[in-house]
This record gives sequence, C-alpha cells and structure tokens, in this order.
Amino acid sequence: MSAVTVNGVAALFLSSNHLHRSNNYSVNPNQFNSITNKRRIIITCSSSTANALPSVDFNPLQSALEKNDSDAVKDALDQLSEVGWAKRWSSQPYISRRTTSLRELTTLGIKNAENLAIPSVRNDAAFLATVVGTTGFLAVLAGQLPGDWGFFVPYLVGSISLVVLAVGSVAPGLLQAAIGGFSVVFPDYQERISRHEAAHFLVAYLLGLPILSYSLDIGKEHVNLVNDELEKLIYSGQLDSKELDRLAVVSMAGLAAEGLTYDKVIGQSADLFSLQRFINRSTPQISKDQQQNLTRWAVLFAASLLKNNKAAHEALMAEMSKKATVLDCIKAIETAS
Repeated sequence: MSAVTVNGVAALFLSSNHLHRSNNYSVNPNQFNSITNKRRIIITCSSSTANALPSVDFNPLQSALEKNDSDAVKDALDQLSEVGWAKRWSSQPYISRRTTSLRELTTLGIKNAENLAIPSVRNDAAFLATVVGTTGFLAVLAGQLPGDWGFFVPYLVGSISLVVLAVGSVAPGLLQAAIGGFSVVFPDYQERISRHEAAHFLVAYLLGLPILSYSLDIGKEHVNLVNDELEKLIYSGQLDSKELDRLAVVSMAGLAAEGLTYDKVIGQSADLFSLQRFINRSTPQISKDQQQNLTRWAVLFAASLLKNNKAAHEALMAEMSKKATVLDCIKAIETAS
C-alpha cells in the first residue's frame, strides 16, 4: 500500500443522553443551560424562521484536531452528530464477522479477488529496468573514453546494477524509498494514492474512529488514528475480537477501494502487514483459516461501505488531493450528496 500507519483508533462510546423535541415541549432556560453545559456545542439559529437549519460552530473540533487529542475529536464529532450535522459519523458502529467466500467479493465488484493478497512488482520492475538500462547505456558511452579509462569506467558503471541487485536481495528495505519514487512514472499513481488513503479515512469515520492527520506524500502515505488506550492494548497483545474486527476493516479499506476500481491492486503490502500485526496482538489467537476469513470479510465489509458511500468517497478524494485539512475533509464527507 501506499504505506498506511495505523497507530491506534479511538474506542467507541455510545451516549445514553438524547434530546427529545416536539412542538408542545418547552423547557426552562435555566434548566436548558444546566443540561447543555455538560455537553456544549455552540449553535446559532436564524431569527427569521424557526425552521431554519442551525449553523454549526466547528471551533471545538478544530481545536481538538490542532491538539491531536483523539478523545476531544470524538466528543466534538459526537456533539455535531447530536445536533444533526455529522450524520455519517459513526453511522456503522456495529460490525460482526462472518464466514466470507471469494465468490462474494467477486459478486460485490472486486476485480481478481483471488489475487488481492499477491504483492505487486510493478514499481520494482520499473526501478530495476531503469537502473539496468541507464547503467548499460552509460557503460557503452564510457567505453569510448581514451586509454585505460575506456576499460575501467564501463566495469565500474556496470557494477552498479550488481550492487543494486545485491542490496535488494539482502536488505530490500533500503531500496523502498527509491522504488516508491518510481510510482510517479505511472499516470494512475496520484489517483490510486488518493483513492486508497481516502478509503481508510472514510471507513474509519463511518465506524466512529476519529482521524487526526493524513499524508499522500511518497513514502509517507498514511491515515493517522491515535488513541493511547488502544495503543496499550496493541503493544500488550490484548486486542479483543471486537477491536480486531474494526481495525481489520479499516486496514483493508484501501485494498478494497483499489480492488473495486483496478484489475491489479498495487498498495496492499502495508495494509496486509498492518492487519497481520493486529492479528498477532489479539487475544485469543486465531487460526490460519480464521485469519484468511477475517481478511476476506474485512475486504467485503469495507468495499460494501465504500460502494454505499461512493459520493462521499469521491468528494473526500478530491479534498485530500488538494491537501485539505482534516476538518475540510470531514465537511466534504458530510456534505456529499
């Protein structure tokens, strides 16, 4: 994948406090102030008509995002949901894993579902072909140098390819930045990255997991969800099945987005790595067959959410491509038709 960094996600809490309204219901102003002081969000209503929609103050949410406070971000979004603005926020809080087949993925629209987990070598091939082709051409030119230079320089230039192959075999991670840079030579690169990361962002939002930041920069592609409590569960190996399921769906969202659009998925490696990390940190441990089913189910569930919220996904892609703020991205999700 465009590398996705999932540092943790905020746990979902359901509020039991609801505000009921009717035409015959009235409340003392002092009582109303007492109630709203507990969960405050500033709204202003037009005095010209009682039916006018409230204009929402986004300052609490903006402040929480600037502080990188996931709990405060969640509280602000919960408040926006209560006043009727953030309708898509946490609209899919309950998920339940089930047995899933490849046929279901194909029926939903995933292309080449059987090959989703096979890492792409497109960027690797482009990098290797460029290195070999360039060094070969330079070696031929160097052969025209006079004297001993024409003998030694071609060998030195030609050996660059051998060094690259050796490093790729022993420590491939050292070449990832260079290989990743070759993504830009493909015309679909930016659109893939935007679609992939927007899927992580949107699915997390629909599941009630607040997003603090994101990046589409080469080698730094990620959507960042941070929560101290959940991080402790991950590092201590105490993730329960409920949290594992939610993290799995978010992790597979980028892969699902590419699978719905392209014949070949490019950015699945980091997604699958993240999912395996969460599986290894969960309790109780699940078998290999259960891991395979979890992966298929998570792709299916994420793809279903993306198809059902296609307009929001497209709007979010457009905002992220412009490097919009997280707040503007959230507004794009909520205002998409």
